[in-house]
Amino acid sequence: MAEHDFRYTLLNPAHTLTECRALAPGRYQVTGNGGSIRSGDVLIVTLKGSRDLSQRLTVDKVRHLISPPGQWVAVCHGPVFRELAILNWQVDCDGCGKRLDFEFAVDAALGESARAPAAQARIVELGWRERDGSHFCPNCQEAR
Repeated sequence: MAEHDFRYTLLNPAHTLTECRALAPGRYQVTGNGGSIRSGDVLIVTLKGSRDLSQRLTVDKVRHLISPPGQWVAVCHGPVFRELAILNWQVDCDGCGKRLDFEFAVDAALGESARAPAAQARIVELGWRERDGSHFCPNCQEAR
């Protein structure tokens, strides 16, 4: 089981994605070139419309194409979004005032109530912590 990184920031013409589309919530079809993809492998792909968000997809089955050489089509499973929304929020550190401008993904079909938990989960992924309604950057966490 290997991990293949196809994020936009790592563009490599011999190892790229042609298409990544949702077949159903949690099911994806991915077409790409290069990187000996097999069932059970993990693909890291950038979310469409995002600067830096990515998701991990696990390959269920893969079909290697004869033409063009090196191209493959995989069916994968991953995060379940009925209606993907990518939002930008900002939060300030209550210790030093540093501002974090970040993106997060949320299932818009869940409504407004899903935004705050999704944003909080993303803040934690970025190394920030929330305590009693206050946010602290990694540097201020070490000082406390």
